[in-house]
Amino acid sequence: MRKFDCDIAVIGAGPAGSSAALSAARKGARVLLVERKKVVGVPVRCAEYIPRALSGDLPFRDRNFICQPIKGMMTILPNGKTKWTGAPGLMIHRERLDQLLLNAALDEGAEVMLGSRAIAREGNTIALKNSTNSLVKVRAGVIVGADGPHSTVRKWMGIPGPQLIPAVQVKVNLVRPMEQTEVYFHQRIYGGYAWVFPKGEEANVGLAIAQGSRCSTSMRAGLEWFLEFLKGAGKVKGDAIGLTAGWIPVCPVKGSVKENMVLVGDAAGHTHPITGAGVPQAVLCGGMAGRWAARAVVQGDLTLLKEYETDWREDYGDRLEWACKRRRLLETNWERLEDILPRCWVAFREYYEKS
Repeated sequence: MRKFDCDIAVIGAGPAGSSAALSAARKGARVLLVERKKVVGVPVRCAEYIPRALSGDLPFRDRNFICQPIKGMMTILPNGKTKWTGAPGLMIHRERLDQLLLNAALDEGAEVMLGSRAIAREGNTIALKNSTNSLVKVRAGVIVGADGPHSTVRKWMGIPGPQLIPAVQVKVNLVRPMEQTEVYFHQRIYGGYAWVFPKGEEANVGLAIAQGSRCSTSMRAGLEWFLEFLKGAGKVKGDAIGLTAGWIPVCPVKGSVKENMVLVGDAAGHTHPITGAGVPQAVLCGGMAGRWAARAVVQGDLTLLKEYETDWREDYGDRLEWACKRRRLLETNWERLEDILPRCWVAFREYYEKS
């Protein structure tokens, strides 16, 4: 059995975890990143869109993760009408972004254990199982849970998880290139939407559907219906490949700090409850988590971790809580989708009006 000591153990090497490790290492902390995947970022479970402004916050100059620029978003309403939103963005190769963020953390002195998963915790000691099924024990001053929507660290903290909705996605060939993302609302896609996000000659095509008694369409049936609709509309052609599935948090957790543990990214429910966007919050909140974790271990004061929660809630708390309210309004009034949608989708002015 191996033993390892560090100041901060970060569980999960996605954008949130690598950003936390990077910022903590820059503050001089000894950081260990633990990632269950053998190859970071693979498989991709993301629509792969980011706002253009986020590129300025990334800690590297390499831009080979960018696939194509996006001019804006077209929302397609249930009645076939459209709503254009100018929103400069980027379609990315998400696995490359994740790997570049990890490499940036490693360049600052962080270490990584790939193919390893956290299985237990007692005080400051974490038990890991590595790729050879051997046990590794890690002693850490602070534990950062960046381990996704089904977070093990959150379970250790005894904090209930956020509401989750499932999503599926495939790759499809486009009939012609697109300069915008497209979002489709339809009665059968309860509590969610379908999307076409272009990547050159291909596109990520998928949908997310909230579960519950109002859900009348299975994920597979919904995806098959949407693909046939897109073919009939002359948008896509050929067979779909590369089916992936995942879970989207649609409400932040009630608390993200307990004892020597903090949560960030999907583990904390930082994903936007309406749009499902999560990469910007993961990168920026990950940076906050790493900085406060480093200060806490350097000063020997775990109460400083509370400042992390204060910071991320000041930046994102109101927006996420507002989106949670809009999601509840959307789901409980789904039978009036066309009427209620302007108050529940970010492309409309009514979404932002307090009422």
